[in-house]
Amino acid sequence: MLGLPRQLSADELAELFSGRTRFVELLAREEDPLTRADALIEELSYEDKVEALEAHPRIGERSPEQHGDDPRVLAELATLNRAYEKTFGFRFIVFVNGRSRAELVPVLRQRLQRTREEELDTALHELVAIARDRWSSR
Repeated sequence: MLGLPRQLSADELAELFSGRTRFVELLAREEDPLTRADALIEELSYEDKVEALEAHPRIGERSPEQHGDDPRVLAELATLNRAYEKTFGFRFIVFVNGRSRAELVPVLRQRLQRTREEELDTALHELVAIARDRWSSR
């Protein structure tokens, strides 16, 4: 992928992935870590996948990528986040990509209808998309 770094330290990757996890440690050993990230996800244990997701802030929490402070939207996102985590056992992750928090409410609702396997896969690939975007925004 054009513009992605050939090597990054664990500390640099921890910034991009919102925390230092086993996934980040494994990526730090890779040449082209942001290119290899999607493939490496497939090799992680379930626990390591969940750990990677849990490091990321929830939708509705303070984050430079998220905007929109309507109290009703924040309350709805908090309720939907709790339902999502109860249903799937891990945190909802979505690449915001400039959308407001209000625009993410229907996305979260739709994703609540999916299977755990679909959601785990989607959330991890969204996490990688976020990290790539953070890198390109530097």
